[in-house]
Amino acid sequence: MARTTQLRTYTVRDGMLDKWVERWRAEIVPLRLELGFTIGGAWVDRERNRFVWLISYEGPETFAERNAMYWSSPARKAMDLDPDDYLVSTDDRTVEERY
Repeated sequence: MARTTQLRTYTVRDGMLDKWVERWRAEIVPLRLELGFTIGGAWVDRERNRFVWLISYEGPETFAERNAMYWSSPARKAMDLDPDDYLVSTDDRTVEERY
């Protein structure tokens, strides 16, 4: 299966950016890695209250199938983390690496 990469841009609620990053790093990243995703980087745009990151998957399932596995996993449910509590909007774009 081909590698799929998404560029994800999240607009975070006022005053929640640092808390979002903390929970993303401590809870979301470890589970994503455990499920075979790779994280290409993450950035904070404080001026616009945005969080930007790259996530990729290359494996036997499609990105969408593996993403559904992430969302339905008991570990994800146990996080008790509703993105709507932190995020105003999300923009997920599938991108191709070119040099």
